[in-house]
Amino acid sequence: MNIVVMDSQGGGIGRQVISSLKAAFPEQGITAIGTNAQATAAMLKAGADQGATGENPVIVASRHADIIIGPIGIVIADSMIGEITPAMALAVGQSDAKRILIPVNHCDNIVVGVSDLSLARLIREVVERVRELLEEA
Repeated sequence: MNIVVMDSQGGGIGRQVISSLKAAFPEQGITAIGTNAQATAAMLKAGADQGATGENPVIVASRHADIIIGPIGIVIADSMIGEITPAMALAVGQSDAKRILIPVNHCDNIVVGVSDLSLARLIREVVERVRELLEEA
């Protein structure tokens, strides 16, 4: 399976997701896509197998991904302090991939009805969802 993890700003969420996925599935390839070089570098340091930065890598990776993981803002144009362009949000939203969106309530996007769980708990749930998808494949 082609797993893509996307993040912006400092890449902290993506870094934690990749670190947890690599611990659970060490042989699984993971591509890190950052909206900026700092986010990409953080995810590569966490163990991503490859990485790229910017709008075009988001578009290309979305076409080839089986699973896309990231903060919910990756599907909302102009979110994450403007780092998610309309083209990025469209590419992720139109992808045939399964999307695992982490409901972080910041950057003016609030998801109601979702418990305010710790990031560690949310990432554990991401790993479990990936496990289910890998077992289905």
